[in-house]
Amino acid sequence: MGLFKKLFQSKNPNSKRYRRDMAERICGHRIRYVTEKIDGVETVIGKEGSLCIKDDDLLVYASADVLFRCPIDQLSAWELLSKDGVVLTGPDKEHGGTERTVMVFYVYYR
Repeated sequence: MGLFKKLFQSKNPNSKRYRRDMAERICGHRIRYVTEKIDGVETVIGKEGSLCIKDDDLLVYASADVLFRCPIDQLSAWELLSKDGVVLTGPDKEHGGTERTVMVFYVYYR
């Protein structure tokens, strides 16, 4: 089943299937830190946490708080070329539905 799903996964980043597949792929990663660029300055907004899916929302949980909560169907996500993290953009329910972009960096394992 995994091979079949991988062969026929959606390649359109605007489709709901692609967004759900990406959310499932990044769900469960442990977070080293989370940053957000505000007025051209990149600031660390959280450390040590995880990414999870709850009630059709993707949650970024770090520093004992939910930093970012976005409905999966409205989420734009792409992994960094190094595969050390992911960039998430979408309406943040935790901050009144404002459009936010956060960068999540994973814990590195050898």
